[in-house]
Amino acid sequence: MIKEILADAKDRMKKSVDALQSQMSKVRTGRAHPSILDGVMVPYYGTDTPLKQLANITVEDSRTLTITVFDKSSSGAVEKAILTSDLGLNPAAAGTVIRVPLPPLTEERRKDLVKVVRNEAEGGRVAVRNIRRDANNDLKELLKEKEITEDEERRAQDDIQKLTDESVKAIDALLAAKEAELMEV
Repeated sequence: MIKEILADAKDRMKKSVDALQSQMSKVRTGRAHPSILDGVMVPYYGTDTPLKQLANITVEDSRTLTITVFDKSSSGAVEKAILTSDLGLNPAAAGTVIRVPLPPLTEERRKDLVKVVRNEAEGGRVAVRNIRRDANNDLKELLKEKEITEDEERRAQDDIQKLTDESVKAIDALLAAKEAELMEV
């Protein structure tokens, strides 16, 4: 029973860290990266479709993304979707190829993005702590029902705390890497 609780907590904490990593990859840095456009949805035959399903996104140079649309007729919709997204990008179309130059970030914008990233990281830490609380409550229930001893509960709580510490350390490492990436000129 204890192993199941530990495995569940470990799995949920890993998912929280992965979710944070995916959120952070969407925060735009000065460098071009295809994941910047992950959240862009394109209306395609009446259905909102992710951009990466309609086109091939590559990095032309450090400040330019190149989008090669599979279906020529959807080229205008792709361009419009990028333009209307909240990314602040200005695509330029040339046939089926769309180039998206990334403007350099100002110092003020970099600091704002660092604040956003720190808030995301704090949200990740809170999620991990909530998972720890849930696991500890499950252990207390088992103790109350006399399915485990107090020593087993204490050992399991120590293991859960170790998992929590590892996850928070991973979140802090992600945050430090993203901050360094954002502040790099």
